Amino acid sequence: MTTSNALRYTRISTHESGTIPAVGFGTLIPDQNATKQATRAALEAGFRHLDCAERYRNEAAVGEAIQDAFKAGTLRREDLFVTTKLWNTNHRPERVKPAFDASRRRLQLDTIDCYIIHTPFAFQPGDDQDPRDDRGQVIYDPGVTLAETWQALERLVEDGHCRSIGLSDITLEKLREIVAVARIRPAMVQVESHPYLPEWDLLDFCREHGIVLQAFAALGHAMEPSVLEDPVITAIARRVHKTPAQVALAWAVQRGTAFLTTSTKPQRIQESFDISALPEDAMQEIRDRINTKIRFNAVVETGVPGFIPRVR
Repeated sequence: MTTSNALRYTRISTHESGTIPAVGFGTLIPDQNATKQATRAALEAGFRHLDCAERYRNEAAVGEAIQDAFKAGTLRREDLFVTTKLWNTNHRPERVKPAFDASRRRLQLDTIDCYIIHTPFAFQPGDDQDPRDDRGQVIYDPGVTLAETWQALERLVEDGHCRSIGLSDITLEKLREIVAVARIRPAMVQVESHPYLPEWDLLDFCREHGIVLQAFAALGHAMEPSVLEDPVITAIARRVHKTPAQVALAWAVQRGTAFLTTSTKPQRIQESFDISALPEDAMQEIRDRINTKIRFNAVVETGVPGFIPRVR
């Protein structure tokens, strides 16, 4: 187990003999300028894993921040791990590569380190990212299966511009189905996970198959009940002289997952990077004494991310 301040530099091995930085910065930030500034602050703080998505509509701003760091000589491409995601309206195999290439252009990168299916749900293909019928219900696409979309992602890896592929917002049942038919197994799955939703069974399956489990909403996304106000977390924070957020993030890495955290405030960004190892008794307390169980984002049931506002 990584100890002391080295925890923040942890890299998790995958089945393909690659490694993924455990500490990741998420770019779900609505404003373009704020996205660029936050990404720049994250890179300056030490983050070397950036999580992006077509659906966030801000890949170009992330790409500008990355290029600025390259030009300044403060970042090398080989030290940076970039993930981005295929949106639900592009699940049909013929739409996958154009969507992937568009993300690469916006990010100004020749190669994507991990390309992820944003959710297992296929929406009606087209330019409208949130297709709805007259009753306001999502229009799904019955003309494509998740396995067919996965095969299209496998071809991206074989093409050489995508180093690995993965899935997001997926249940253990659906993940088992993909692993059973995959020629190229997922390198990473990204799911909501935090002390109130530890996903131990999913984590065990991922470990067995050399898949990295990456936790989004690792701090509970500032929703109620608050993970950061949990008495177990706050007591440990006082004991180890860290903030509740640093305790929750250290817990995520020490138990073997990667995490994503997002902020537009440089101080908070630095705080999220400055994690250090918890004592083993603290790890056990979090597992044994936190009884609250809650999922904040119902995306696994609908394919509609609860944290991304709809464009009206």
